[in-house]
Amino acid sequence: MSDRYTYRVTWSAEDEEHVGLCLEFPSLSWLAPVPEEAFSGIRELVHDALTDILANDETPPEPLADRAYSGKFVVRIPPDIHRDLVIRAAENGVSLNRLVSSLLAD
Repeated sequence: MSDRYTYRVTWSAEDEEHVGLCLEFPSLSWLAPVPEEAFSGIRELVHDALTDILANDETPPEPLADRAYSGKFVVRIPPDIHRDLVIRAAENGVSLNRLVSSLLAD
């Protein structure tokens, strides 16, 4: 199950090492001198955490990839930006929703 979580490896300037992270387990991290070791280390750490969670009959976090998304979210923006986006959408002959979706995809 630990393979379904969202991992990433980034550089930690403070530690001067690569750090492995798992988005669903924000309190866990793994430092290593090379990215591959940081990645394998965080995966192993998440596996161990899951083992403990399940052994204690607790519910593990749901992987981001397994969650259902509606495709809708509300964003508050300043009125002048809203106006500019509406004008831009009209100039392009598309709906505001299509314009914003396109901009976010880039």
